[in-house]
Amino acid sequence: MLLEIAALYAGINILLLAGLAVLVMMGRRRHKIVLGDAGNQDFTRAVRAHANAAEWIPAGLVGLVLLALFDPATPPWLVHAAGISLTAGRILHGFGLHAGALNAGRVLGMLLTLIAYLLIGGGLLYAGLSQQL
Repeated sequence: MLLEIAALYAGINILLLAGLAVLVMMGRRRHKIVLGDAGNQDFTRAVRAHANAAEWIPAGLVGLVLLALFDPATPPWLVHAAGISLTAGRILHGFGLHAGALNAGRVLGMLLTLIAYLLIGGGLLYAGLSQQL
C-alpha cells in the first residue's frame, strides 16, 4: 500500500516537472531564445522555476519510495504527509517564481519542501535504525 501512496506523489511531481519544462520550451519559442536566457526576465523566471523543481523533486521522490519500501515500519500517514508537503511546496514555489520577486508562494513553497525533507529524512532514520535493532 505504501508504494502506491509514493507512486501517487511521484506521478504528480513528475507531471509538474513536465509542465514546467513545457513552459520553458514555449518561452524559448515565444521569445526566440536559442541558448541562455537573453536577459529576458520572464523567461529567466520560467527557467529557474523548472530548474528549482528539478533540484528538489528527485531527492524527495527517492526518499518517499525508500520510506514506502520500509513497510510496515513506516506509517502511511508519514508518506502522505511528506508527499503532500513536497507536492504543495513545489507547486507553490513554481507559481511564486513565475510571479516574480520574493513572495508568499516562494516562501511557503520552500518551507513546505523543507518540512517534507525533514519528514522523509527523520522517517528514514527511524525506519533504518529500527531495522537494525
